[in-house]
Amino acid sequence: MIKYIFKRILMLIPVLIGVTFIVYFILALTPGDPVTIILGDQATEQSKEELREELGLNQPLLKRYADYMVGLLHGDMGKSYKNNLDVADQIMERFPNTAILALTAILIAMLVGVPVGIISAKHQNTILDRISMIFALTGISMPVFWLGLLLVIIFAVNLRILPSSGFDTSSIAAAARSLILPGIVLSVNSMATITRMTRSSMLEVMRKDYIDTARAKGVSERVVTFRHMLSNALIPIITVVGISFGNLLGGSIITETVFAWPGIGRFVVESIKMKDTPTVLGCVIFLSVMFSIVNLLIDILYAFVDPRIKSQYKLK
Repeated sequence: MIKYIFKRILMLIPVLIGVTFIVYFILALTPGDPVTIILGDQATEQSKEELREELGLNQPLLKRYADYMVGLLHGDMGKSYKNNLDVADQIMERFPNTAILALTAILIAMLVGVPVGIISAKHQNTILDRISMIFALTGISMPVFWLGLLLVIIFAVNLRILPSSGFDTSSIAAAARSLILPGIVLSVNSMATITRMTRSSMLEVMRKDYIDTARAKGVSERVVTFRHMLSNALIPIITVVGISFGNLLGGSIITETVFAWPGIGRFVVESIKMKDTPTVLGCVIFLSVMFSIVNLLIDILYAFVDPRIKSQYKLK
């Protein structure tokens, strides 16, 4: 197991190099001068040159990229062009908010998606099954921006029972109310995916001989469903949940922007507008590492769910 974890960590290194290389050069080739954005159009050429010298933007592109990677190897993500603050500190300041939102969304997705998928499988080809599949297909294709806007209009503008933006941490109740709308919006796509995967996994397990054997022994349908069916259908479901959670950590940009959520997603959008290359790169690297860690934890969790996988780790 330790050897496997170490191998996965080593595999992360070329991924990060490739990601940073692509993002760095895309940002460099996009229109706009970060110096002009920072100082404004009214700034003198002398002040622009001084700032460009200070930021190292007068160096060749490959030299700037190499310098950034050397600093990254020493744990330095650089300073933001916008406010000259450490990028790492700003990321860590916002990541808890993104993590809380992502955890809320994946919890909502699981609490709805898994039961609906089980009900759909247990009532295959009935009206309940058709309704759940319509729900799943609609959820997968649901445009997040318009859904968020619709919920804001209904619950924040018209009914005025939920806040439309921000994260109020003045109390637990206020924080919970702030999480409801963005959490629901962010969970919809994952909820639909989990529903479909739960249904298909349950249907596959339901056809196994040991299910008929358990019923023949007089085991209650509830025990058959949860102990024999669901427990043996967990591997694909865990995979989808883990991948969805990783995507939610890095893919909540639209939701955080719509609800003015103080997380990394909104931070990335603001940094891209400012052509704040160190900040964008720092966020991309951090989210890539978090996504890889989530995938690694999923693989380790497999060993606890399926003993056969655990034995394979031991053999390695």
